[in-house]
Amino acid sequence: MSAIDVVGKYGAAVAAGDLQALAATLHADAVWHQPGANPLSGDHVGPDAIVAHLGRFFALSNGTFTLETESATESGNLVSTTVRFTAKREGLPDLDQHGVDVFRVDGDKIAEIWLIGEDQAVEDAFWSAA
Repeated sequence: MSAIDVVGKYGAAVAAGDLQALAATLHADAVWHQPGANPLSGDHVGPDAIVAHLGRFFALSNGTFTLETESATESGNLVSTTVRFTAKREGLPDLDQHGVDVFRVDGDKIAEIWLIGEDQAVEDAFWSAA
């Protein structure tokens, strides 16, 4: 399976909200690098920690968080995707941004993920609000 196919399985799992299928795409020692200065920021290691981390996006947004992959490009074991992510929280402007996610694939599993949003300050304010 090519690296882009592995990331495609991950994207399909995210779109379906299937966290078990998402976990199955991750290497046992996978690292998710969440940028910024907000309660969700930092490195999350292993499928269980990554799934729990993603669950926090859904919990904080009352289930409104969405992530859509717009395009994907592959170079060896690296895949870059352009994404759009949205979420709503009561009393706040809606979060609606584009970004780039970069994946390092090892065999048929995702080993590392880096995220880059278009406006980190806006994202930080959104996820940091009480």
